[in-house]
Amino acid sequence: MAVLLGLDIGTTSTEGILIDTDGGTLATLSRPSELISLHANWSEEDPELWWSNVVAITRGLLERTRLSGKEIAAVGVSGMVPALILLDRNGRVLRRSMQQNDARATEEIEAMRRRFDSRHFFELTGGSINQQLIAPKLQWVAHHEPEVFRAIATVFGSYDFIAHRLTGSRTVEHNWALESGLVEFARRQFTAELIEPAGIDASVLAPIRASHEVVGTITGEVAAATGLAKGTPVIAGCADHVASAYAAGAANDGDLVLKLGGAGDILLSTARPVTDPRLFIDYHVIPEHYFSNGCTAASGSLLKWIARELAAGEQEKASQASLSIYAWLDRRAEEVPPGSGGVVLLPYFLGEKTPLHDPYARGTLVGLGLHHGLAHVWRAALEGVIFGFRHHVEVFEENRLSVRRAFACDGGAASDLWLQIAADVIGRAVQRVERHPGSCLGAAYVAGYGAGLFGDFGGIGRYVGAGRVFEPNIGNSGVYDRAYANYREIYERLKTLYPRLDPQGH
Repeated sequence: MAVLLGLDIGTTSTEGILIDTDGGTLATLSRPSELISLHANWSEEDPELWWSNVVAITRGLLERTRLSGKEIAAVGVSGMVPALILLDRNGRVLRRSMQQNDARATEEIEAMRRRFDSRHFFELTGGSINQQLIAPKLQWVAHHEPEVFRAIATVFGSYDFIAHRLTGSRTVEHNWALESGLVEFARRQFTAELIEPAGIDASVLAPIRASHEVVGTITGEVAAATGLAKGTPVIAGCADHVASAYAAGAANDGDLVLKLGGAGDILLSTARPVTDPRLFIDYHVIPEHYFSNGCTAASGSLLKWIARELAAGEQEKASQASLSIYAWLDRRAEEVPPGSGGVVLLPYFLGEKTPLHDPYARGTLVGLGLHHGLAHVWRAALEGVIFGFRHHVEVFEENRLSVRRAFACDGGAASDLWLQIAADVIGRAVQRVERHPGSCLGAAYVAGYGAGLFGDFGGIGRYVGAGRVFEPNIGNSGVYDRAYANYREIYERLKTLYPRLDPQGH
C-alpha cells in the first residue's frame, strides 16, 4: 500500500488530501484563501498565499497521520483554470493572479474581436473570444502595468505555479493551455497566430503536458519546508473542475456533473470532442475523452456575498438554531414557493462566462415588492444559478449530446433545497456525491496513475459514495418553465444596457 498527496488551489481555500492505494482517505486539511476584488469585474488572489498554504497543509497532513514524507509516493495538484500568474526571470511573482472570472479586460476583448473573425478563432481554438482568455488579460497588463509586462519571463496557471514551486520544473497542463485561447485545438500546441495578440514572446510559455505526466520531483529545499521526501514525483496536475467531475463519477459518455463551488461548473463527459462557441471544451482525465462544459462565474461566491452583505442580522438566529448561515437561509427559503414569488435573480455579479460570454453583464434582481423578503432573494439566487445550468443543458442538446446521469458535488451540494431545485429545473434526477472532498481527490488519484500505482482510471469510485437521489417534482415544472423564460428574457432586454453601467464609461 502506498500513500498519495492531492492538493487543490481553490478560489476560497487551498485543500489537501492523503489517500492510500487501497481506497482509503487518511486525512484532509484546508486553509482559507482570499479573493480580492478592488474594482468592478476584478478578481485576484495572492499566489504566495497559495504556496504558504501548501506548505502548511502538507506539514499538517503528515503530522495528523503520523506519516513521514518518505511514505508519500506521488503528488498531484489541481486548481482553478485558466488563472494567470506572472513570474520574472528569477521566479518571483510579479503581481497578484488574475482569476479565470476576472472580467476587467473589456476593451482588450473588444480589440481581439475586431482582430479575429469569430468563426476563424473558433476553428483554431474550439472556443470563443471571451473574458477568461489569457491574451486580453496580458494586454490589459501591458496597457496598465507596463513595468510588470516588460518583466514577464513565465506565464503560468494556478496549479502549474505550485508544481513549479514543488519541483523547479517549468510546464503547463494541457487544459490550462487549451482554455488559455493560445492553443490550436487540432494540433494541441501553442501557435504564433494566437500568441501574437497577447504581445508576449513564445518563450514565456512553458511546454504542455497531459494531466498524468510526471513533470519533476520534490526538490531538497521544498523537502525541508514541507516534510516531503526529496525526489518524490509530481504530476502536471488537473484543472479543478475536471478533477472534481472525474472524482464525482463522470467517466462515461453522457455523465453530467453540477459542481457547486465558488463558481458554478457544469460538465458533460463525452467520448468525442464537441466544440461550440458558447461552451468550453476540456480534455478529460481519461485519455481520448473530453468534457463539454461551461461555467457561471458567480455561484457559491454569490451566496457568500448575500450572507455577508444582506443577511448579517440573521447570524444570531442561525447560531441559536445551531445552523450555519447558509443552512438557516435555506430553511427560510423552503417556506417560499418555487419561482420565488416572481422574483428573478440573474447571478452575473462577475459578468458572465458561458454560454453568454458577456463581461458587461451585471447581477440583476427583478420583481421585488414590499411583500418580499430576504428568503425570496435567497431562493431566487439558488434558482438563478440553476437556470444558468439549464441554459447549458439546452446547448448540449442542440449539439446532440445526451445527458444520461446527473451528479452534484462540492460545497453547495450539501444543500437539499438547492439539489431539489436543480432536479426540478433541469427535469432530471440529480444524485449527490457523498464523501467527495473536492478536486484534491482527483489530483491525488491521477498522481497515483502517473506514478504507476494504479493500472486504470476506474478505481476512483472507491473513495466516494453514492448519496441521495433528488427526483424532479413534475408539479413544479410549469412554474420553473415560466420563471426560466423570464430569466432568459430579462437578460436579452438588458444586455445592451449593461455596458452603459460600466463606471469607467467603457
